[in-house]
Amino acid sequence: MSKVYGYVRVSSTDQREDRQMIEMKEVGVRRENVFLDKQSGKDFDRPNYKRMMRRLREGDTLYILSIDRLGRNYEEIQNQWRVLTKEKGIDIVVIDMPLLDTRQGKDLMGTFIADLVLQILSFVAQSERERIKERQRQGIAAAKARGVRFGRPKKELPEDFAELVEQWKAGKIIFQEVLEKCGISEATFYRRLRKMSGGE
Repeated sequence: MSKVYGYVRVSSTDQREDRQMIEMKEVGVRRENVFLDKQSGKDFDRPNYKRMMRRLREGDTLYILSIDRLGRNYEEIQNQWRVLTKEKGIDIVVIDMPLLDTRQGKDLMGTFIADLVLQILSFVAQSERERIKERQRQGIAAAKARGVRFGRPKKELPEDFAELVEQWKAGKIIFQEVLEKCGISEATFYRRLRKMSGGE
């Protein structure tokens, strides 16, 4: 008996999948049949996508909210669509694009229209991804030009750092106490100590 599944993907662990999950519920996909990945769509090396692929059988139906949930690379989306529909023999329903519903229009014209829409949408998804990356690159370059520094901010040492070091060397305070008073890690302590001693 054929089954109905859903695939949900968000690009990172701090993004929410709520909207996609609501859509899955509304189209009748049971929660236990929804596969969720929290990672980039740059390739198909995703644990729950792989689990889903092992579960899918000919005649099953797979729901996704939008074509870019499959991926953002034009060629990969095309290839994966072919694997799912031709090799696996399943139907795919793209919720926000009714023309991409392989259950409908299985005649030559319907297949042609679906293939054409898929090509256009996957091309648009990749183009948008490339535009986002370019805007990020430009934004970073502009910020650096303004003097914005990226990475972890440099930890300021207390004014009495040298005095604390001397007390530690003299055995008046323990090493852990120095770290706590300075609010730094052991690695940072030794790095700053070398710098203070002219070792860097």
